[in-house]
Amino acid sequence: MAEATPVCDFGWKAPSFRLSATDGRIYTLDELRGPKGTLVMFICNHCPYVQAILDRIVRDAADLAALGIASVAISSNDAQTYPEDSFPRMKEVAKANGFPFPYLYDESQDVARRYGAVCTPDFFGFNQDLALQYRGRLDASRKDAAPPDARRDLFEAMKGVAETGRGPADQIPSVGCSIKWKDD
Repeated sequence: MAEATPVCDFGWKAPSFRLSATDGRIYTLDELRGPKGTLVMFICNHCPYVQAILDRIVRDAADLAALGIASVAISSNDAQTYPEDSFPRMKEVAKANGFPFPYLYDESQDVARRYGAVCTPDFFGFNQDLALQYRGRLDASRKDAAPPDARRDLFEAMKGVAETGRGPADQIPSVGCSIKWKDD
């Protein structure tokens, strides 16, 4: 079921985390934060919305790193119900796509709940003080990729964050598959 992200809650502070990554390491938010800002992305392996833009996520994360913005991806989906989103499969996807950022596994789903993540992809763009400045889409892509010359909404927003510490007032929500929550 398609979900859309809520409006950006400017200034909301990023919750800390400590999660295992596909590279075999354990990372905390403090270790991953960038000097000009941090992009936290909730993605998964099986979602067609994510699959349509994986190459663009990789491109934008690499371009943002050059501006001092660090990126991290987190998968929080229930791998029991969605085996395609399992940790071993995450390792394969990260390697096959050449992720230039850590891909973390939120098995307990605690981090997704604390962030209020609702869909994949769900982008949280923070400034250097870890205050939320962007909660919008990557670009006009949906289940299919937008044209190659589509405006790079996420990149442009985070470029502004790197330069000024502030995100744009107008943001278009990200749309994607709902987070696959475990039964309580």
